[in-house]
Amino acid sequence: MASSELIKVFSDCGGLLKGHFGLTSGRHSSIYLQCALVLQYPDIARRIGIQLADLARETFVGAGQGEIDTVISPAVGGIVIGQEVAAGLGARAIFSERVDGRMELRRGFKIEEGERLLAVEDVVTTGGSIRETVELALECGGTVVGTASLVHRYTDKLVNPTNFPHLSLIPVHAPAYDPSDCPMCREGNPLEKPGSRHLSVPKAL
Repeated sequence: MASSELIKVFSDCGGLLKGHFGLTSGRHSSIYLQCALVLQYPDIARRIGIQLADLARETFVGAGQGEIDTVISPAVGGIVIGQEVAAGLGARAIFSERVDGRMELRRGFKIEEGERLLAVEDVVTTGGSIRETVELALECGGTVVGTASLVHRYTDKLVNPTNFPHLSLIPVHAPAYDPSDCPMCREGNPLEKPGSRHLSVPKAL
């Protein structure tokens, strides 16, 4: 699917939201793409995951660089799309979790020395979570081949969120404002925070 088709999928699933939203980055925006409302449908999630996996394979494997062993995603938002991309690549899927403000591997997940990883996120804005996930993978001895996301939000121009090549299926121009300069705040519109960073993750399942 082209970006325009994927945007229509978001709209049809109720995942293209307009209002006054607090982003994970701390900035505010009038547009929010809620990937969870799209990825709740397994058939759609599978198609999108395969499409992103094919793009990653073409970019990172087709040049003779070797197969991708593992997809790593930041919890919570990246888990579903990471799982689907891993399935499309025939790779393992793991996720990192934020514990006391720092990304960690838990639940017995391990990364072997030299293991080739692709970091996958649902939405990238400033790229903070995916950068921390990449840093964690490198600290564990992994080899990061690149990063990918379903959605890549940008305000002025697309900016690579990490020092590695980044792929995205939906680049979206969506202005984001510092809270001190937010027009929706000035108008007194109530703020919504739909992102997964504001959800608590249980310490054990």
